[in-house]
Amino acid sequence: MTPLRALLPRLLACLLLALLASGCSSGGDTGDDRTGIPAWAEGMPVAEASELPAEARCTLQLIDEGGPFPYERDGSVFGNFEGLLPRHERGHYREYTVPTPGSDDRGARRIVTGRNGETYYTDDHYASFTAVLR
Repeated sequence: MTPLRALLPRLLACLLLALLASGCSSGGDTGDDRTGIPAWAEGMPVAEASELPAEARCTLQLIDEGGPFPYERDGSVFGNFEGLLPRHERGHYREYTVPTPGSDDRGARRIVTGRNGETYYTDDHYASFTAVLR
């Protein structure tokens, strides 16, 4: 396990970059065009990755880079015991912690990814999910 303290500078830098990027505008279309929603996201709330909290965007970046992750359980199998995500064989889904400012533990926020590129966000410890388009 990598101590959180050792990763703190990297997480802070990621958060700073995310905050700076969120203040920039490309001047593009800001409409809510949801026509290209993948089948795995149908029937649930959908958000663009850019709409997630800064900490979630940093977690997505760490996932894309393959870590290192600040929490021991990051990358572990997510069992989907709640049955809210599409059914797949065990091991299809992995979970990652999204830090919660002010929380003394892992908090309730997670990113769950699937083998086929599916990405989900929960801020209520698996009681609900939002499909994340990337």
